[in-house]
Amino acid sequence: MSDNSRKYGSTTRLLGGTELNWCKVAASGTGITTLALQVSKQPNITILKKSLHKIQSDHPILNSMLYKNTSTGSTSFIINPPIPHLRLTMINLSTTSELLQTLMSSGSNASLSPLQLILEHELNINEWSTIATRSMCMGGFYLWFVNLYTLPDQKWILVLRLHTSVCDRTTAVSLLKELSEGLGEREGGGYKDEGNMGIEELIPSGKAKKTMWAHGKDMLTYSVNSFRLSNLKFKDMKGPLHSEVVRLKMSTEETSMLLAGCKSRGIKLCGVLAAVTLLAVYSSKRRPNNNNRKKYGVIYLNDCRSYLQPPLFRHNLGFYHSAISTIQEVKRGENLWDLATRSYTSFASLKNNNKHFTDMADLNFLMSKAVDNPSLTPKSSLRTALLTVFEDTVIETTTEMRQDLFLEDYVGCASVHGVGPSIAIFDTVVDGQLDCVFVYPSPLHSREQMQELIANIKISLVDGIKMEETLEI
Repeated sequence: MSDNSRKYGSTTRLLGGTELNWCKVAASGTGITTLALQVSKQPNITILKKSLHKIQSDHPILNSMLYKNTSTGSTSFIINPPIPHLRLTMINLSTTSELLQTLMSSGSNASLSPLQLILEHELNINEWSTIATRSMCMGGFYLWFVNLYTLPDQKWILVLRLHTSVCDRTTAVSLLKELSEGLGEREGGGYKDEGNMGIEELIPSGKAKKTMWAHGKDMLTYSVNSFRLSNLKFKDMKGPLHSEVVRLKMSTEETSMLLAGCKSRGIKLCGVLAAVTLLAVYSSKRRPNNNNRKKYGVIYLNDCRSYLQPPLFRHNLGFYHSAISTIQEVKRGENLWDLATRSYTSFASLKNNNKHFTDMADLNFLMSKAVDNPSLTPKSSLRTALLTVFEDTVIETTTEMRQDLFLEDYVGCASVHGVGPSIAIFDTVVDGQLDCVFVYPSPLHSREQMQELIANIKISLVDGIKMEETLEI
């Protein structure tokens, strides 16, 4: 037990390798998880606080602080301090209006909704930018913050912002469910965490085994290949980076056809989203009569909870995703479904060979080194891949949330401007409709560039749907 934990009567545990890596990259701007909810009724503040405190009580990792010991250099979670921390900030109408006016002053932002403007604003508030170099005198850095913005026309935006080391996408989905139950004063499903450990401690015996030679060979291969991969054209490599988002939505019918096409081929939607993005990027750079093949880096993120020992469940909060790095080749005239099948199959094969466990330490190390040495990445852009996608799509039915929260719309994603991909896709099927959030670093990529890319992606998806209809006939 550290001196700090004795001081506060708390327990501590050292961070695992993946959690420690997130601390490093979050300090640079990648790994700020944000969930923004637009509601048509102001939440009852008393009930909101009660719900948030219950979530903290049920999940001690959310009632923790990050503490860096300056004498030893080690970083720990200080878990369950005697006085629970919850910073709930209420922003009045005047302050929110001034903020929105400022955010809209940029020409590319003028047409954005208040929800998207505030989401982007929150994605770029970095409470943890100095965690790598110092610790706070009161014990450490807290891990989540809640803000309630007041909009005109009797609307509010509730934002949860968390450090990604304790909040992967599965955690964010669980938080939304528990918050909805709390505000709706409904009985929860018994989501209490009994404990929390880093993912490395829970990998089944032998699954992550790799010789020192294999580690060295794989890291060299990853490093060399990264300079051979193509990227989305960089617009501005000098300006300070921040995260922006573009959203893509499909109708219920279109979504149903896409999912049916995936099912008939034995693949998941992530394969289609990866393929359609690769095709759009390939087309954006190809000159007339140019038939060159291009290779792109695609990172697949998969939730490892069910593969751990003991297995974890969705209500076990923390970061339990792992990455599998793939290289996808695209050529002129490529068929969307063929590329989607090939892309997903290559990922599934690597996963079957336990790459999500054996390469975990290697990828964490390389990502950390990219933060320290930008020159190791293409044009010092800090880009580690073209694209990141999640293996499993979040499926949501919002009937109860709309009743509990008076929910009108919501968006959840994480920042990527410190080090990471050019595009990170957060896909959700909400009430039968596909809703994708594309997160990217600006001004490395411009909003106009991304909007054009997303428009081409939608056209390709619609063409893929038409192909399915033709096959059915």
